[in-house]
Amino acid sequence: MRTKYGFFCLFLAFASSAYALEAGSPPVLTPLPQQAQAAHLTAQFLQRFHYKPVPLDDVLSARIMNRFIKSLDPDRVIFLQSDIDKFMAGSTKIDDAINQEDLNIPFSIFNVYEQRVVDRMTYARSLLNQKLDFTAKEDYALARDKEPWPQTEAESDDLWRKRVKNDWLRLKLAGKDDAAIRDTLDKRYENSLERAYKYKNDDVFQTFMDAYTTSVDPHTDYFGATASAEFDISMKLSLVGIGAVLQERDDYTTIRELVAGGPAQLSGKLAVGDRIIGVGQGENGPIKEVVGTRLDEIVQMIRGAKGSVVRLDILPSDAGPDGKHHVISLVRDKISLDKQAAKQTILSVKDGNTTRRIGVITLPAFYEDFEARRKGDKDYRSASRDVAKLLGELKQEKVDGVLIDLRNNGGGSLSEAIDLTGLFVGKGPVVQQRDAGGEVEVESDDLATPAWTGPVGVLINRGSASASEIFAAAIQDYGRGVIIGEPSFGKGTVQTVVNLDQVAHNQKPKFGELKLTVAQFFRVNGGTTQLRGVTPDISLPGISDLKAFGESSYDNALPWTQVKPANYKPWGDLQALLPQLQSRHDARVKDDPEYKRFMEDVTTLKEQRDKKVISLNEAERRNELTAQANRIKARGQANDGIDTGEDDGLQANERSLSADIAIEKARKNAKDILQNEAASIVADEADLQAGMSRAAAK
Repeated sequence: MRTKYGFFCLFLAFASSAYALEAGSPPVLTPLPQQAQAAHLTAQFLQRFHYKPVPLDDVLSARIMNRFIKSLDPDRVIFLQSDIDKFMAGSTKIDDAINQEDLNIPFSIFNVYEQRVVDRMTYARSLLNQKLDFTAKEDYALARDKEPWPQTEAESDDLWRKRVKNDWLRLKLAGKDDAAIRDTLDKRYENSLERAYKYKNDDVFQTFMDAYTTSVDPHTDYFGATASAEFDISMKLSLVGIGAVLQERDDYTTIRELVAGGPAQLSGKLAVGDRIIGVGQGENGPIKEVVGTRLDEIVQMIRGAKGSVVRLDILPSDAGPDGKHHVISLVRDKISLDKQAAKQTILSVKDGNTTRRIGVITLPAFYEDFEARRKGDKDYRSASRDVAKLLGELKQEKVDGVLIDLRNNGGGSLSEAIDLTGLFVGKGPVVQQRDAGGEVEVESDDLATPAWTGPVGVLINRGSASASEIFAAAIQDYGRGVIIGEPSFGKGTVQTVVNLDQVAHNQKPKFGELKLTVAQFFRVNGGTTQLRGVTPDISLPGISDLKAFGESSYDNALPWTQVKPANYKPWGDLQALLPQLQSRHDARVKDDPEYKRFMEDVTTLKEQRDKKVISLNEAERRNELTAQANRIKARGQANDGIDTGEDDGLQANERSLSADIAIEKARKNAKDILQNEAASIVADEADLQAGMSRAAAK
């Protein structure tokens, strides 16, 4: 069994619900002894076992400090320049502090951050009772990450005056009256204010360790207990709980979605919109009120051992705050996260009088239940096993070609990328790995016969990373299929996860886990996807900002390099077909109104993203909205999944739940222009290959 795997993950912080604010400053947070010990052990491990060890010295200290501050205040609207000056005075002391197991520097910075948030949100709320002038000619900077921090409190006040003014104007342009705008913004700023009172030392430590590990390399991470659990769930595609997706709305933890087949859905006792106001453990455990409790804490209370009982105090969706609530009991069970699993559908592609059926397999991640596989479970869940089943279904449906959609697939198990490649090329080398000592190992698949031998396409975008790039690169190098889309992420490194408690021989969990880079992978042709990614054979437009997203956007990414090619035999040569595929694609999209609308939306989105400032003059903003409305009216109401339309000025949790779900459903049901065109390209591939076969037969 392979134990190394590469992946690219994005971890999202939980938003906080409303909290009964106490008078005075936010709590002063201090590090726990085991946190300082974990940081020291992490430093020792990274300097000894990382693929490209970076010494923990003054240079790295300054880099860690900059990343830590940026993570707290990326838009430079919270701290003052005087705060930054004080922080940077200790920027070369972090290395000594970690070695001495002293984390007072990051914690003291975070405590200042909490107080600044309270100050800024309090000031923002005070502005809501003042009259704002929307006739003045002034702008608000949308991107301030490169701007200086405010020099004085007065300068910060003016910055926040403009920010509040922009928030107000957005809601006003969406048709809200002054009273509704005031209530909405007051609640928004209050929630941010209250959040400052709910941070814990684990939050500070995780943020600091993120700054440290990513200063070593972009894909080295530290996992505290919560992050570690979430990563395990993402790889297994399962957890033990009640099968409910939760969201914080209007001070309550609210049921956003019920997972099909889960205890919550099967019980019939819960409905979307119901609110959880208390949680109890077991048949007779006391109910603990959770209104105002952080969402991640409530999630942990609801999860538990399979077969155990959790009791929930429920306020129904149609009841007021003082309405009648009731307690329900649910038995926890294993929940399969099928939404993140591989799925297949069949698209019919018409070309004149010919219709070709293309099977589309969408794969969101290269998942694998490592624990079940290690235990010898014959039915363990994995991406390649699921795709193999789907290919069998598509073969029975007699499809003409297969498109693998890897858009926004950030990677996962390296062994799964190898096994998935084998489904299309059979036995042979898939990827090469070079370790810290420079030794190159060729990883091969041993599947004697491919599961699919027909035409293949792989659809990628900038969010396709790591294991996705290994698969796409192998398909390209073998000449097995056509790669379609935009350049991939460019992550060409391999990580492994180390349990620091096992390293320290701890009987109980204390130190968490470390994901560190241990190798670099290379294509079978000797090149690497590092930095450059996989270049598609047929390019399609994308909405990603290639300068801000991708390996090349990191200042400490490893450079592109290469090794000797592996000993592999190409499946075929698609190079001869590419000019014809490109020509057919160009001719098809040239007169396709839906594709042209999509291109227009991509251009509009990029223009919006490139705007550095926005006017705070109401007349100017209304003129912009009128021009946008005219453009949408002129082109019709076709929905291509890109949101460039009307701005309601609301955040997701400020809309009604039904409205928010409707927006999500509309996006899900939007016509997928790029996937449809990619399927057409695979249909062209099938047609051209069939023509070559007929010519060869003659």
